[in-house]
Amino acid sequence: MSVRLVSAPISLVYSETGSDEEVYLREYSQLSESDDDPISQWLKLAKGRGETSDTDPVLLNLVVELHRKIDALEMFLKNEAPKRLSLTNKAQIESIGFEHFKLSEDILEEAKEYYGRVEMPVHPKRDIPVFFKAVGKSLAQITKIHERDEKEWGAYLTARERVLIREAKAK
Repeated sequence: MSVRLVSAPISLVYSETGSDEEVYLREYSQLSESDDDPISQWLKLAKGRGETSDTDPVLLNLVVELHRKIDALEMFLKNEAPKRLSLTNKAQIESIGFEHFKLSEDILEEAKEYYGRVEMPVHPKRDIPVFFKAVGKSLAQITKIHERDEKEWGAYLTARERVLIREAKAK
């Protein structure tokens, strides 16, 4: 199987789905609304009512992100943590493709199904929930990802390709 991958250093936490698939699906669904914070809900409603049409979208996004940072800081000060499942394994992704990624170590069991959270290094920083199947000891195929996350994954892949092309031209 020939898979085109691009170098992209990303962190991943994951667990084998096994009999706990229902629990992982629940978190997967909750993270789809990764806008589960009140400011995102408000923003969606305001956009839906057309209340943001006269607002600079970049400025609005920056203010929303500032609000999220303050919320995160407040959670940190109160020693609260977002409720996430504890996943058993950590790994580094060394390269990605549109439907695949390759880990830096051979730690997967071929044909097994896994659930994980990918820590995307984009703005705003967030975790992307994915279900994936091991195609090899280090190669995985994404089997389930939210549409919005898939677009962000593709945009990140394209940005990484551009960076690598510029670096190659500079040499």
